[in-house]
Amino acid sequence: MNALRRIHRRMVPLALGLAMVGCGSDQFQDLKQFVAEAESVAGARARIDPLPRVDSYEPFIYNRAELEDPFRPRKVEPAKVAKGPMQPDLNRRREPLEAFPLDNLKMVGSLQQGKTLFALIRTPDNNLFRVRQNNYIGQNFGLIMEVDETGMKLKELVQDGAGEWTERITSLFLQDETETKR
Repeated sequence: MNALRRIHRRMVPLALGLAMVGCGSDQFQDLKQFVAEAESVAGARARIDPLPRVDSYEPFIYNRAELEDPFRPRKVEPAKVAKGPMQPDLNRRREPLEAFPLDNLKMVGSLQQGKTLFALIRTPDNNLFRVRQNNYIGQNFGLIMEVDETGMKLKELVQDGAGEWTERITSLFLQDETETKR
């Protein structure tokens, strides 16, 4: 009886496995047909471009005597150039709105007195200032070029990494107070 059980345990899984092989012969027929059609449309097989050539790695040899220490912090010194049109007047008296970054200032309105149009600027500490053309604003020597009811145009002087002064035109637009309080 023991021998019969052992044979039964081995034969039943084998018979089930053979039965399952016969059931799935037509299972992937639609997939095989799709692949055959795709190969006939695209030719025998699609061509794959070869990989691009990769340059070999060339190690850099650091010569301490000839180069600066890359890990030692150093201060970028302004370029020694004669005073010209591209250098701010560092001796002029600074205006109150030059203490704030331009991103922190908001134009909240405008008003006109006579022929002069003023912009109303709100600072982060909620003070209100009146500015007009030729006033300075922001920390990058921002000179107000023109003011209108919807905004103002500024010319800022900024230093690049080499210490050279360059002009940058920026705008500050009127902001709705209801948007800023959300």
